Amino acid sequence: MKNFFKKIKNNYYNKIFAPYPTELEKLIENSETILDVGCGANSPIQHFRKKIYSVGIEIFEPALSVSKTKKIHNEYYQMNVLDVDKEFPENFFDCVIASDVIEHLTKKEGLELIQKMEKIAKKKIIIFTPNGYLPQGECENNPYQEHKSGWTSEEMKQKGYEVIGINGWKKLRGFKAEVLYSPNIMWNFISDITQFFVKRHPKYAFQILCVKKKYVENQWKGKEL
Repeated sequence: MKNFFKKIKNNYYNKIFAPYPTELEKLIENSETILDVGCGANSPIQHFRKKIYSVGIEIFEPALSVSKTKKIHNEYYQMNVLDVDKEFPENFFDCVIASDVIEHLTKKEGLELIQKMEKIAKKKIIIFTPNGYLPQGECENNPYQEHKSGWTSEEMKQKGYEVIGINGWKKLRGFKAEVLYSPNIMWNFISDITQFFVKRHPKYAFQILCVKKKYVENQWKGKEL
């Protein structure tokens, strides 16, 4: 029976209510190389149907070790994400992603990281983060898990990013994106229903998926010259 419901979820439910890894894989599309900034122990890349050559960087060694054990990425570097431009040159990766990372940095550090990601990416930059400030202290014995900043859909749009709402209506979820009400099964379903609305109205979403196509900007600049 358990396998039956798992099959239903994978073949039907997840196609209707696409989870974050599915949306992410769609956005990466034609990329052949990916840099996963602050990859952690459980990068969403591990759920991709099609394997893409990826490099993971992470400062917290225990999380990096878990990811290595799972063989999520092809290469790994233990390093501070703000040193990423010291390791990789301009336009080195087709796509550079930061999934649940910039909220762990101060606003100044987050802006610095975004600038460096945009420099290293050849085609596309993707950032996933809570919509606004979400309080969180140190957890899982990881001092880097504290949230230090919040990012809204409006400010990411101002930075030239297309923004997609993720994980349903903001007021239904809290710490670790878990629903706030019981029974969980019912409220998870309600949250998934609201996803149809917040996907195109990200200011109401719990999390935001932000995308910038760098090659489009380069084409536009070329025409201007």
